[in-house]
Amino acid sequence: MNLRFVVLASLTVAALCAQSTPKTPLFALPYSPSLDLSAMDPSVNACTDFYHYSCGGWIKNNPIPADQARWDVYAKLTEENERFLWGILEEVSKPTAGRNKVETEIGDYFQACMDEPTVEKSGAAPLKPELDQIDALKSIRDLPALLGRLHLGVQGDHMLFGFGSNQDFADSSQVIAFASAGGLGLPDRDYYTKTDAKSQETRQKYLEHMQKMFELLGEQPALAKTHAATVMAIETALAKASLTRVEKRDPYKLFHKLTRAQLEALTPAFQWAVYLKTSNVPETPTINVTEPAFYKELQTQLKSRSLADWKTYLRWHLVLSKARYLSSPFVQANFDFYSKYLRGVKEMPPRWKRCVQRVDGDLGEALGQVFVAKTFGPDTKQRAVVMTREIEQAMESEIRQLPWMGAATKQRALEKLHAVVNKIGYPDKWRDYSSIRILRDDYFGNVERATEFESRREIAKIGKPVERTEWQMTPPTVNAYFDPQMNDINFPAGVLQPPLFDPKLDDAPNYGNTGATIGHELTHGFDDEGRQFDAKGDLKDWWTKDDAAEFEKRAKCVSNQYSQYTVVDDIKINGKLTLGEDVADLGGTLLAYLAWKDATKNQNLQPMNGFTPDQRFFIGMAQWACGDERPESKRLNALTNPHSPDEYRINGVVSNMPEFGKAFSCRVGQPMVHPQPCKIW
Repeated sequence: MNLRFVVLASLTVAALCAQSTPKTPLFALPYSPSLDLSAMDPSVNACTDFYHYSCGGWIKNNPIPADQARWDVYAKLTEENERFLWGILEEVSKPTAGRNKVETEIGDYFQACMDEPTVEKSGAAPLKPELDQIDALKSIRDLPALLGRLHLGVQGDHMLFGFGSNQDFADSSQVIAFASAGGLGLPDRDYYTKTDAKSQETRQKYLEHMQKMFELLGEQPALAKTHAATVMAIETALAKASLTRVEKRDPYKLFHKLTRAQLEALTPAFQWAVYLKTSNVPETPTINVTEPAFYKELQTQLKSRSLADWKTYLRWHLVLSKARYLSSPFVQANFDFYSKYLRGVKEMPPRWKRCVQRVDGDLGEALGQVFVAKTFGPDTKQRAVVMTREIEQAMESEIRQLPWMGAATKQRALEKLHAVVNKIGYPDKWRDYSSIRILRDDYFGNVERATEFESRREIAKIGKPVERTEWQMTPPTVNAYFDPQMNDINFPAGVLQPPLFDPKLDDAPNYGNTGATIGHELTHGFDDEGRQFDAKGDLKDWWTKDDAAEFEKRAKCVSNQYSQYTVVDDIKINGKLTLGEDVADLGGTLLAYLAWKDATKNQNLQPMNGFTPDQRFFIGMAQWACGDERPESKRLNALTNPHSPDEYRINGVVSNMPEFGKAFSCRVGQPMVHPQPCKIW
């Protein structure tokens, strides 16, 4: 029930990837330089295709593993971190007297997850208490109380709708209740509405998958097929009433503060008072309903569908939300559809990896304490802090001299920039998980109790001042993000290590790689979505009309450029969906370049390994993105991912930077020289 409706703008989607299958854990992290000459392909002209010039060797030498949807530098580092965490967890899972509280929590959780015989013996039995509750429904009037209980034990918004807490868009210092759209089993509402052959095939595969899962619950094939069709009909109706991903990029479309009476008027068939009481939601006068049209359709469905239909729907979404934690038939069926079919992954990740990911997901700040103590020194943190400040100074300089922005808007932009909080490495205060009952022989129960702990923690925030020290990523995570309401940039320890951040190398590739990432996250505060929030994180228009129009004109240049790139087959990038990330890539690289130039202005920089300092900056910038992706995954990401494919995140940026063209002596007319460069910052 942790809901962040203004999407946290992040650098990459590495966390979505499955991983490869090494046989043994790591007990020390390997070293890879942030500028890798062997990753390059000198047979490619840098001015024709800079991405493959910088990454062709890496792609050739690093084929996508069988249990991967994609494989890139971020995914490889993620795996190395996971193998290192595996070593930690293997050690602390032994019930020795010397384990401290944190080690006992994460060790016992990992042990329960790795205990396959006990999990296999349980079969579907862990679902029985909740299945019995669903079966005991006597009328639609009983639904709010049941959902209030079920929602505490599920993650996300799969079960009919989502409910949780978030910062008030109008007053980011306060946390209020949020009710969101949801209730879908496919990755996006467009899967239900598109009429092309592939979309129709996917819906048929989804029906077959649901039928199989119903059969695993004990139903006969004919009945299971009928029940799958029932779920599809309900989900299709809900999908058609939901906003598109592009529409959700507009925070004003997600901000509708209603009183409880107004919410009840939207869905009179659903007793919200009962739901809120059962969920233990604090007394709250208002609830932000992100998509009122969705709740109108929910009312229609509640009135028109039979009780039997709703029991069927709830059974499906219960097993969907819990399948990964059950015995192997459920795990395999879930993998076959969501990973193998939708993403093209050939093999399931090994159990150790799934268990490491589960510990990180449920006890991430406990696991993170051990990871940070072993991997993240004060020198690395200090260097990252200094680089961040230098890039912020570069942005301040750019804002002050922007020719298209007026004085009033510049003043507000500088206020917002100066208010940005930089969070580097790990939280100042670690989360306390001691109230979660963790048993060494109850994996499913541990997941349930950890999920309920997090749900109740989020719900308890409603009506209280926001806790600005919190993080939305765990310390081992190989990623970074900007939060427009917190107005902070967050770099976990996991992303601040080679080959992404390399204290052993010169500044050029470090500023090109991590520096551009820092600039990327900073720019998110001023992209098409982030710019709508002020220095406090409130949704407020602080732009003059003329300046807003100038920004939109420049942003449209970026959107139009990226919309010409092909993702896979005949599918183009949705430039409106990826606009924020594309703007951040372009602005972030420029800011990092300017900061690097200023930081080294008194240094006599010389070529190294045959490359000038400027060339080393751009090669370092490109090599964070080296990788490849399966066609199925590309197709899914074209619909759902706000990031452009990696090759365009590099080529699209450098083609707009005269500094790149000068560094590699590119000529007008070559592909890496955009005839009319886009420039915002």
